[in-house]
Amino acid sequence: MFSFLRQKSAPPARTQLDIDGRVVDVTVRVSKRARAFRLSIPAKGPLLTVPEKSRWSDAEAFLHRHRHWLGARLPRTPSAQSLVVGSLVPLRGVPHQIIGTGAVRGRVAIGETDEGPALFVPGAPEHQPRRLYDWLKSVALEELTERSDFHAHRLSVSVKQIRLRSQSSRWGSCSSAGAINYNWRLILAPPFVLDYVAAHEVAHLVEMNHSEAFWATVERTLPDMDRGRAWLKSHGRQLMAWQPPQADP
Repeated sequence: MFSFLRQKSAPPARTQLDIDGRVVDVTVRVSKRARAFRLSIPAKGPLLTVPEKSRWSDAEAFLHRHRHWLGARLPRTPSAQSLVVGSLVPLRGVPHQIIGTGAVRGRVAIGETDEGPALFVPGAPEHQPRRLYDWLKSVALEELTERSDFHAHRLSVSVKQIRLRSQSSRWGSCSSAGAINYNWRLILAPPFVLDYVAAHEVAHLVEMNHSEAFWATVERTLPDMDRGRAWLKSHGRQLMAWQPPQADP
């Protein structure tokens, strides 16, 4: 069995990979839960997940073997997007311009300008991204709770808890105990996409797998599930590019 205890040092937090003359930075994350090396491309850039009990030399070899896979996909990876004033953020699939109001107090408000839909965000400039992020999460939680309850009633199951997360590659997860985690970015997608993910996760309370029986369960509560599923497949990476703000100064 491999172990980092046999190494003189822990794996680096970052490494570099030469792909046809292009130097690519790769973040390295050691995971206690991982059982194998995994290379992914979240919005922040390439990520190499390394099992805790493995050798860095094996991880480097794995990364080298997959350099062409990574190189072929990097051009399609969208740049990270921030919730800053002036940006166009999609709310329920509709682009809204983020506008700072200059007001010290108040809540985020949906409105219109001559250029189209807008989100008016109060607070000092350095706090506005956090204000907007917290508001988006509150709206997402409200709508995901409503749709989860709807599908739970249709499938005769009970959702015990709903929480929001900022996963870099997952839209949701469900435990057998009835706890569901959702990605806050779902509020950025059209409503039928949010509804699909809610139906998907609630269906796991009936079938904790992705078998034919599971997909039949999703379709039973959401007959047009393929619409949301196809949208995520085509546009999911663009949504994942939106990043939560850093902690307020």
